[in-house]
Amino acid sequence: MTIAYAIEPGLSVEEFIDVLRRSTLAERRPVDDRVRIAKMLNHAGLIVTARDGLGSLVGVARAVTDFSYCCYLSDLAVDQAFQGRGIGLALMKRVRAEAGEQAMFLLLSAPGAMTYYPQAGLSPFDNCFGLRGPWPET
Repeated sequence: MTIAYAIEPGLSVEEFIDVLRRSTLAERRPVDDRVRIAKMLNHAGLIVTARDGLGSLVGVARAVTDFSYCCYLSDLAVDQAFQGRGIGLALMKRVRAEAGEQAMFLLLSAPGAMTYYPQAGLSPFDNCFGLRGPWPET
């Protein structure tokens, strides 16, 4: 089956939520909060989609990028029925190409995907930090 890849800044909330659910990424995304999902889509710098021959959305990569220095891949979702066919890798490569090779490509992995990203050619970094929730008292 042919997969068509495209940049789709106008991806609908409904299609995005649907593919998140079919990919298992919905477990870690606020899919019941349509307003928040809409903000996630509206403020993404780059949205790349994968559609099957019938035009159905089977994968999406959503990134925040300045197209020069850094590109954070915030979502990579592929319908479970289409996984294992290279769609995730093709989405990442398209994001990388659009963001520019000078831009550092970063992502946070879902626990179940920790072995996928090294196989796809990404290297783990040991110098990243983060914060969830409110800023702690220092």
